[in-house]
Amino acid sequence: MDVSQVALFLFSTLVFPGFLFIFILSLFTQYLVRKISARYQKRMGPSYIGPYGVLQPFMDFWKLLRVKEVVRSRYSMQRVAELTLLIGIACITGAIVLLPIGVLNIRGPLDYLVFFYMASVMPILMIVLASLSMPGPYTSLGVSRLLSILTISEPVYFTGLFIPCFLATYRDPLVLSVSMTSHRVMDLWLNPVAALILLLSLIALVISLQSKAMYPPFNIPEAEQEIIAGFETEFSGPLLALASLLHDMDLTVSILTVVYIVLGGPAPFQHLTLGGILMVILKYLVLVLVVATIKNIFGRYRLEQALMQLLKYGGIPVLISVILSLAWIYL
Repeated sequence: MDVSQVALFLFSTLVFPGFLFIFILSLFTQYLVRKISARYQKRMGPSYIGPYGVLQPFMDFWKLLRVKEVVRSRYSMQRVAELTLLIGIACITGAIVLLPIGVLNIRGPLDYLVFFYMASVMPILMIVLASLSMPGPYTSLGVSRLLSILTISEPVYFTGLFIPCFLATYRDPLVLSVSMTSHRVMDLWLNPVAALILLLSLIALVISLQSKAMYPPFNIPEAEQEIIAGFETEFSGPLLALASLLHDMDLTVSILTVVYIVLGGPAPFQHLTLGGILMVILKYLVLVLVVATIKNIFGRYRLEQALMQLLKYGGIPVLISVILSLAWIYL
């Protein structure tokens, strides 16, 4: 590997589409969700820091990181919590290079499995470990509720993304390649049967995104009236800043993943063209609007209600799409 390749790799990992890009986009996504929510609730939302309040999420993050102190209990393990949250952020940063966003795009057979592990499994695992490193009665209850939701939402999210990856690449040497899927998935939308399969997967993915983000109606782990702040109860200061950033990065990369794997990214335009960039932005903003809208028009479910709704509107559509996919390929 020569110097130019090393420089390109470092730039892609640290700047674009790596940490700096995801950091800025995550804070901007948080701003959009807060601003849209404010409009639904007839409030101003973020308005004071930066043009139209766009820098408010950054100032909130900076205040927690540099001004607020960590409140410790007798059994707190602050360093362990910090390390696990940083590992989660690093995994998301590493996973983003598997999406065909920047100039450097790493691809290979079965890279979807690597991507899902780094972008979805590891962040959730690190959040759980960080929460358990700052023990408390509300923390334990919040973690148990979070894991209950994830037992359904994560398989739905995995399968919803797996289906377009499989349909687009099962005849290719680069089977289950994220990059190859994003380049070919729009061809599937032109086939009526495949389009129905992808539509069902998209519906299931939107529901799983809502639960992964812990937004209403699936914000049971953060039910303030019942268990304070769920698994984040013992987080404060820099720990709360890192946990919030990891949450926002997880949501941002999850939406980007749906944009590229299910909606074709820049399609029908070419990669890294002006039209392609605008198309990615449009698809991303539409998904953010959908997530924020669901967040504001539904109340919180009880745990058993949430699990049932996840099965009904997430599990059943993705199961039907799996059956249709197998029938379409092998019959």
